[in-house]
Amino acid sequence: MQGAEGKGQEAITIGSSRYRQANLALFCAGFITFVTLYDIQPLLPLFTREFNISPAISSLPLSISTATLAIGMLFSGLTSDAIGRKPIMVAALILTSLLAIATAFSTTLPSLLLIRFAQGAVLAGVPSVAMAYLGEEMDSSAIASAMGLYISGNAVGGMSGRVITAIMADYMPWRTAIGIIGCVSLLLAFWFIKLLPRSSRFQKRSLDLRTLFPSLLHHLKDPGMLCLFGVAFLCMGCFISLYNYIGFRLLLKPFSLSQSIISLIFLVYFLGSLSSAMMGRLMQRFGRRFVIRATITAMACGALFTLADSLVSIVTGIALFTCGFFGVHSIASGWVSRRATSYRAQASSLYLFSYYLGSSISGTLGGYFWVSYAWTGVAAMICLLLLAAFGCTELLSRSYADRQA
Repeated sequence: MQGAEGKGQEAITIGSSRYRQANLALFCAGFITFVTLYDIQPLLPLFTREFNISPAISSLPLSISTATLAIGMLFSGLTSDAIGRKPIMVAALILTSLLAIATAFSTTLPSLLLIRFAQGAVLAGVPSVAMAYLGEEMDSSAIASAMGLYISGNAVGGMSGRVITAIMADYMPWRTAIGIIGCVSLLLAFWFIKLLPRSSRFQKRSLDLRTLFPSLLHHLKDPGMLCLFGVAFLCMGCFISLYNYIGFRLLLKPFSLSQSIISLIFLVYFLGSLSSAMMGRLMQRFGRRFVIRATITAMACGALFTLADSLVSIVTGIALFTCGFFGVHSIASGWVSRRATSYRAQASSLYLFSYYLGSSISGTLGGYFWVSYAWTGVAAMICLLLLAAFGCTELLSRSYADRQA
């Protein structure tokens, strides 16, 4: 049965008022999602001091939210099939904003972890649902540009959360900084409600979990898909580990940088976004397999650059690493979509599940390497994970004929 709201309208076309409204609304959705998810990442050194915990434990507020986000991703698509795309996204954006505001009143580590647990769970209602909305409502000629704008909102939100929180935390309590971000996010959520056009092409389906597991199993039986999920798990784990613990290193001598200065490193996200945009042309010229190997190699080289004692070398290494990561993510996520001949939504859900699960596990594991072996240990762990990711691409290329190459 077709959704009742907006019945009969045609697909959203480039240049129309609905196109502009949808793009702006989903840019806001991406911004809210990732500003509230990653706003605590630069605060990990503060957590170690305030709660008297190890760096590994200090990463739990971020790791626990990405873990619940990963699990929620497996179910959010089916839930939105039954309820509707916009209602699920609205609920997720309002709840994560309110939870960010509630963070201002969390006085203990357990209360902070509880809030972050809930935040990850509710945020699962945005990424895959937003992509489903775009796929349904946009004209085929408008999907690529609309998806690009949505992803740019993700990147700007993730970068802003990391930079703005760190700068504000130098001038006010970190809880106040998170609360302010929650208030801004809540205002943007109400703007999202006003802007996003009603679904006109949504087909409501009954909620039937019996259809979920066979569709997931279909992809888990494909060795090539498993290799791509492995790349997502390993590379995202490396990415979060580097950004979780590089701040600990730069706070120490000989750098002794302030929290706000360290946060400016996140501005290299702009370079990462540019590298994503270049991947299509590079793949056309050199092939998907060559380019994904090259981007994983770039990540490894960037990680090795960060071992230097020169701040210029470290920043250069982080920039190279970030460009490589965004390239890998762009290629691997697109490869999953091309390879899936059926159950494409579930394939994307499994990819995102692997992606965020890698963030949770490796993001915390890196703290133990930091405590035991300092930055050399973290860089070594990252390089080992990247070697395993490179092995996944080799398995995909040599052992399993890729039918969607």
